[in-house]
Amino acid sequence: MAPATASPQTSPPASASPPALADLGLLRVGRARRALTLVAPFACAGLYFAFASHGLWAPAVLTLMYLSFITYGSISHDLVHRTLGLPRRWNEFLLTVIELLAFRSGHAYRLAHLHHHARFPHDDDIEGAAAKMSFLRTLLEGVIFQPRIMAWALARHSRTTPIVVVEIVLVLILLAGCFAALAWTPVFAVYAVLMVMGGWVIPLVTSYIPHNPAGSTAVSQTRLFRGKVASVIALDHLYHLEHHLYPAVPHHNWPELARRLDPYFKSAGVEPVVIGF
Repeated sequence: MAPATASPQTSPPASASPPALADLGLLRVGRARRALTLVAPFACAGLYFAFASHGLWAPAVLTLMYLSFITYGSISHDLVHRTLGLPRRWNEFLLTVIELLAFRSGHAYRLAHLHHHARFPHDDDIEGAAAKMSFLRTLLEGVIFQPRIMAWALARHSRTTPIVVVEIVLVLILLAGCFAALAWTPVFAVYAVLMVMGGWVIPLVTSYIPHNPAGSTAVSQTRLFRGKVASVIALDHLYHLEHHLYPAVPHHNWPELARRLDPYFKSAGVEPVVIGF
C-alpha cells in the first residue's frame, strides 16, 4: 500500500523562492493561546480518569486518542522547536512532563526530530526512515519506534544523555506503577496500554504518508496536502511541508502559513494531494 497519490511534486523554477520568515509575521503566540495549549494535555489526562473511573469508556478512549494526537503532533512538537515563547527552563520541563503523559522521552524526541529536519532523506535519519519502508514494515516500525529513538539518542548524543536517561527511567517507573495498580483498578493500566498503542501510528502519519524520499528539493521531499476532509481527519494538522520550510512557526499558525504559501507553491509547480474538497 502506498500513500495517497497525486501528480509528482516538481522542483521549483529557479526564479521562485519562498517568502522570508520575517515577512510572514507568524511567530507570535498570544498568552491565552499559550496557556490553553499547555493546559490541554493535562486536561485530557484528567478527563480520561474522570470518565474511566465512572465506567464511561467510550469518551475515555476518545480523550486519550486526542491526547496522543496533540502531544507528539503539535504541543510537544512546539516544545521541541521552542516556538511557544517560553523561558528555556519551563520549555524543557514541560517537554519532559507532557511527553511522559504518553510514556515517551521528550528529549529523545527532540534529538530525533531535529536530526530529521537536518538530514532527511539520508539513511541516518531515524525519524524519517519509515518513508522508505513498505506499509506493513511501517506498521511494525510503530511498535518499536519509541524504544528505537530512545536507544538512538543514548548512543549518539552523550552531551544530552543524562536527561534522556532520567526520562527513560521515569517512563519505566510510570509504566510499572500503572500495572501495579491493577490490584485496585484497571484504569491506570488501560491508560498506559492505550497511550503506548497510540504512539504506534507515529511513523505512519509523520513519515510514511507525508514524505517522498525520492524528491530532490525541500518542496518535493514532503507532500503538500489540501482539502476540507483531510483537514478534519488530521484535526487541522496536515501542514507537514509548510512546517519543514518554516519550523520556527508554531502549530497554531500553520493554517495561515499554508494560505500565505499557496501562491509560492503554485508558482513552484507543487501539486497538492487533495482529499475531499
